[in-house]
Amino acid sequence: MIFYDVKCSGGHRFEATLKSMFDDTPPCPQCGAATGRVPAAVGLSGSADPGPSREQMPNTWHGIRRGDPETVRGWHGLISKREKLEEKYPELAGDRRPVLAHEGVFANAPLRAGDPLAGKVAEATFAPAVPPRVERDQTKPQLRKEVDK
Repeated sequence: MIFYDVKCSGGHRFEATLKSMFDDTPPCPQCGAATGRVPAAVGLSGSADPGPSREQMPNTWHGIRRGDPETVRGWHGLISKREKLEEKYPELAGDRRPVLAHEGVFANAPLRAGDPLAGKVAEATFAPAVPPRVERDQTKPQLRKEVDK
């Protein structure tokens, strides 16, 4: 038995049970007019949710509530599901480069290996502290005040 949604020319809708898909649709029970099959609505039972991205996952001890077992277990389950999903759909993996810095000034945008900012950070961090050199302009003559004796 197959269930079909049918509609008559008068606008009445009802559900009909047919033995075969080749059977004719029954007349309308309300007005007796001829009926036709209506395409059934597509029913989706939920929505696809990939879960939190790698950027949204905790990456510090404080992010997992200092090692709370339930929190660690919960994140472990989410991370495992995410890894399986990324294996199937590599485009979801996102940026997999290692994070070099994620706290302080990099809290909102972590510094990753290969970022162009890395050179500037290294330069600012490891450059020797040399005072700037002041050069005198040699084209202007030096003026001296003569002192009367």
